[in-house]
Amino acid sequence: MDYNTLILFWATVLVFAILVYGVLDGFDLGVGMLFGLAGRDKDRDAMMAAIGPTWDGNETWLILIGTILFGAFSQIYAVLLSALYIPVMLMLFGLIFRGVAFEFRHSAGAEMRRYWNVGFWAGSGVVSFVQGAALGAMIEGIPVVDRHFAGGSLDWLKPFPILCGIGLMAGYALLGACALVARGQDMLRGWALAWGRLLAVGMALILGVAAVLTFWLQPDAWTRLLNRPWAFALPVLWAVVIVSLINALRVDKRSRYPFFLAMLSFVCAFLFYVAVFWPWIIPGSVTVAAAASPESSLRFMFWGAGLFALPIIVIYTVVIYRVFRVVPATTTYE
Repeated sequence: MDYNTLILFWATVLVFAILVYGVLDGFDLGVGMLFGLAGRDKDRDAMMAAIGPTWDGNETWLILIGTILFGAFSQIYAVLLSALYIPVMLMLFGLIFRGVAFEFRHSAGAEMRRYWNVGFWAGSGVVSFVQGAALGAMIEGIPVVDRHFAGGSLDWLKPFPILCGIGLMAGYALLGACALVARGQDMLRGWALAWGRLLAVGMALILGVAAVLTFWLQPDAWTRLLNRPWAFALPVLWAVVIVSLINALRVDKRSRYPFFLAMLSFVCAFLFYVAVFWPWIIPGSVTVAAAASPESSLRFMFWGAGLFALPIIVIYTVVIYRVFRVVPATTTYE
């Protein structure tokens, strides 16, 4: 396997890992945000029970993403950590608060449980927002001079990244609502369906505005899109999926179909982003080839992480979702 093939292999694995993480951890982050909107404590218990068996395993994919960036695309890892140090730290703190709240809430008294409730939904919201804001900052462009970040520490708080952060919060919450339709208790289904319809419309509007602004901020993206006419099929498919999803959320029955459609909408949107910006990782600043680590590093990772660790993570994820595919029989998580 030559150097260019190794670069393409790790770029493909990175895209795959981001997609899997976005869908799997996205839906339990979404349930976490919806958790703060639930009116009754027994509803919140049921929401935790719905994601209890799988939530921590989903974050394995986030670790894999960081490992790939560190080992296979070391320059982009250095630039992103310099540019996005604050959102990365906020994400880590959010994940910590969320995880601690998840484990401690069920054994806490009534007084302390309120604080763990806040920690769980606030941590979920912070993680979702900073991930979207980081993506928005990358789309808008991160200044790089001589392979080093040349911007300010608060560049990720510009209007476009903030819009993307809110959009990803809506998208994750939509996944969470659809997951509750598929896996939640019957008492949650009508509530989740109503929120799902609202979030689908909101996400679609935000994503549409963000797409228009993307081509305004990055004019070269339109040129690349015209050179890849097949990519126009992705937003068309995405629009069909969103309409189908809204209609599916009008049917009051337990079904995995809305979650499948929500997942497909994420796949279409992200693949469209890849199609528009490839081969750039940071538009206008760093390409995939320029960010790649030396061939020896990529080859070492291929024989270790590529052929050993990655298949184990995939098998583990498939097995765990296969085992816990049924609706939880209890409304509590312990």
